[in-house]
Amino acid sequence: MDDGDASGLKPTEATGPIEDGPPRERIESVFAIYETRVEDEQLIYYGDPLKPPEQLVRELWPMFRDSGYDLELTTRRGEYVLVAEPTDIGIDGIPWTNLVLLGLTVLSTLFAGSMWYHIDPIANPGNIWKAWPFTVSILGVLGIHEMGHYVMSRYHNVDASLPYFIPIPTLIGTMGAVIKMKGRIPNRKALFDIGVAGPLAGLVATVIVTVVGLHLPPVTAPPDIVQDPNAIQIQLGYPALLEWLAAVFDQPLYRDDPATAVNPVVIGGWVGMFITFLNLIPVGQLDGGHILRAMAGEMQESIAALVPGVLFGLAAYLYYILDYSGNSVAIWAFWGVFTAVLASVGPARPIRDESLGAGRFVLGLVTFGLGLLCFMAVPIAIIE
Repeated sequence: MDDGDASGLKPTEATGPIEDGPPRERIESVFAIYETRVEDEQLIYYGDPLKPPEQLVRELWPMFRDSGYDLELTTRRGEYVLVAEPTDIGIDGIPWTNLVLLGLTVLSTLFAGSMWYHIDPIANPGNIWKAWPFTVSILGVLGIHEMGHYVMSRYHNVDASLPYFIPIPTLIGTMGAVIKMKGRIPNRKALFDIGVAGPLAGLVATVIVTVVGLHLPPVTAPPDIVQDPNAIQIQLGYPALLEWLAAVFDQPLYRDDPATAVNPVVIGGWVGMFITFLNLIPVGQLDGGHILRAMAGEMQESIAALVPGVLFGLAAYLYYILDYSGNSVAIWAFWGVFTAVLASVGPARPIRDESLGAGRFVLGLVTFGLGLLCFMAVPIAIIE
């Protein structure tokens, strides 16, 4: 290899022996090194693999992880390169981006929630604060879901960001929340635990929010809205879990008066259930994809390939068989396209691909079962 002119190196680059990281002789048992350098705290090893790439990374990754680095095998100008990136599990400084997005989502959910309370946010912007129970319920179920992932990522020493909330002007004021996984997944157990923690934590919060909302007084539309011929009526489909909770606590979901609806806090529980079902769809990088990949291994991709067809079939069933032309058809058609993209990208792949124990496998089945209780064929209908 042509080393080039050393004077052309950047000040943050250095060539020569690397003192950090695993011992060189352990690396060279599977990767013949002919040059090393340090670039912006990254440890760079040029060399030739002595084993297939996946096996090589599987053997070297635990050594680098114990030394505080995440490892990637890549190529640069046709040469194989091991790149070891320092891992930093935790929060560096003040997470301004997360906080700003959280603040904006508080505002957007207050704005959306005010309409569920029949407060005009345009004519009476000073009154949108009265929708705070709706905002707390929405952010609570979404935030606890994502914090379930975050806490379990920290437990398994996988680098992950704090939740990023997504403010957007929808009927609920947000498109949800996400965390960014920065580190590699060490094994199937970690992949399963991180994947399952979000839905289960979020579902616990969802049940609590729903029960509280069912015991709060219903909301009645004012006469001017009821009598307005141009008013838009929004009808939510209720999943089995919500129906069961209402029955257990003997609280009505349906009322004879069309102007009276459940308390908006119940809608926060509805959102939690819908998000739980969508996240448990077993494709790609969704929670369900993580869980099924940990449970079924490589078979997950074959199962995931069937999911878009099921969702397109559901949309077609609503439209052609039930003669339903509402926006739920568009919802499932969109998710058919979205899951097709996710399935093509593929799931997360752990470094060590050993099978799960029986306990986690059963918990995975239970989690998917809970997800089915959150399914609704017609999530929302807008009647003009």
